[in-house]
Amino acid sequence: MDFLNQNIVLYLTVYLLAGVPFGYLLAKFFAGVDIKNEGSGNIGATNVIRVVKEKDAKLAKKLGIITFVLDAFKGVAIILLAMYLDAPDSVLWTIAVLAVIGHCFSIFLSFEGGKGVATGFGVLFLMMPVPAIIAISIWFVSAKVLKISSLSSLIGVFSFVILSHIMFPEVAGIGTHAPIWIIAFIIAYKHIPNIVRLFKKEEVKV
Repeated sequence: MDFLNQNIVLYLTVYLLAGVPFGYLLAKFFAGVDIKNEGSGNIGATNVIRVVKEKDAKLAKKLGIITFVLDAFKGVAIILLAMYLDAPDSVLWTIAVLAVIGHCFSIFLSFEGGKGVATGFGVLFLMMPVPAIIAISIWFVSAKVLKISSLSSLIGVFSFVILSHIMFPEVAGIGTHAPIWIIAFIIAYKHIPNIVRLFKKEEVKV
């Protein structure tokens, strides 16, 4: 397989894998609920917990954790494979972006999908561990204090953007922060309904 074809296979694989709606499948199989039609309608960990806990609080927590881990691992798995194949940084960052796109605009859900937070943090953690750890800590503290998942997620994501510029003024191998901004923009775009509810003071606390 030549280098160009290898990259195309990696790009298609990560897009398809990232589109697998693990939260929806887990909630449907183990709790018998359709999270696309309940709660916020989102397929991510937060809505899994929100919907399933009405039936079983312990199960909700377990499924939420599993959903988060699987969503975070979507892009990570293919980036690790690409690293093993000695793919350049430009390919790794493209895979990172496609992982978020695949999760947020899944081919299996008529190009709908999740908010991209877990998947985004998964790939960003692999690409830039230190700013990711700090941003995840900020996200965690925000969630504990504010108890608003959407706002905490946005704070965490844009904390990463700021930290990446401070700690890595020039991103190694590509010389631009464009992939990071694209990921942040997609996540922010998917949170527009939440942002509107925040301004209206109608966003639900977790």
